[in-house]
Amino acid sequence: MIHDAQLDYYGKRLATCSSDGTIHIFEINGKQQKFVETLKEHSGPVWQISWAHPKFGSVLASCSYDGTVLIWKETAGSGFSVIKKHDKHQASVNAIAWAPHELGPVLLCGSSDGKISLLTFTEEGVWDAQIIRNAHATGVNAVSWAPVIAAGAFAQPGATQKASLVKQFASGGCDQNIKIWAYSEDKKSYDVIKVLEGHGDWVRDVAYAPNIGLPRTYLASCSQDKNVYIWTQDAPVAKGTGSGAASVAEWSRTQLSSTPFPDVVWRVSWSMSGNVLAVSCGDNKITLWKENLKGEWERISEINENGQRA
Repeated sequence: MIHDAQLDYYGKRLATCSSDGTIHIFEINGKQQKFVETLKEHSGPVWQISWAHPKFGSVLASCSYDGTVLIWKETAGSGFSVIKKHDKHQASVNAIAWAPHELGPVLLCGSSDGKISLLTFTEEGVWDAQIIRNAHATGVNAVSWAPVIAAGAFAQPGATQKASLVKQFASGGCDQNIKIWAYSEDKKSYDVIKVLEGHGDWVRDVAYAPNIGLPRTYLASCSQDKNVYIWTQDAPVAKGTGSGAASVAEWSRTQLSSTPFPDVVWRVSWSMSGNVLAVSCGDNKITLWKENLKGEWERISEINENGQRA
């Protein structure tokens, strides 16, 4: 069973990972794909994969049921090889996400042991691991980085040049909660600034929408409870959002569909423009949703397991 499929930054490489512990790399050229390589280093199912920004080279991260995170790098003539094995977790690592490239080569990891770790390649050329214990006591299922540009920043002349980069991420866990974390420059660590409650079962995925200049932050979440919620936070009017600074604006929750989905909702993913949300459900269907001018979410398309539009 394939658990994840990710295109690289340029859409020229596709990586897939599966239950047999392997990762497959393909080259994409239009509608054609060419198999390149199989990566075999994990000893259990591989749940997620994530490409780093190309400024860091051809780098791919993978996480597995075997409790490890592997970072692979491609070298000319010899393909991909493991350059880092992150084995600080004591249970399945369920989710990984590279930070926006402006924050440097930082990989966020969430595990069933309840911990979140941040793996950073430092200026000294070594990997540093920061562990957040008891992030979600019963396990972490999902992680997502917030956009580095604060919501509403584009509306203020010169603000994008003056504003500090936003260093925040969200996590979802088996405790039914979503937590928002922000970096504290004083403590040099990430702290919880908000807990979003509302789901009635395990949170399966969380996803920040890309920032397209709107004065509002969008975060989607899905759960074992068959619901998808859109969480929004308006940008502060008077003050800009600095790195690690908690906004005074409250989060609002909107249910995506007026009725629960037919089955468990496993993944949510935003379009590059941040205005269309794809929802992957246990009934083998993907639905696409868009917000109308009234602020209501409408289903605009449905794709079945054969890739056909309903």
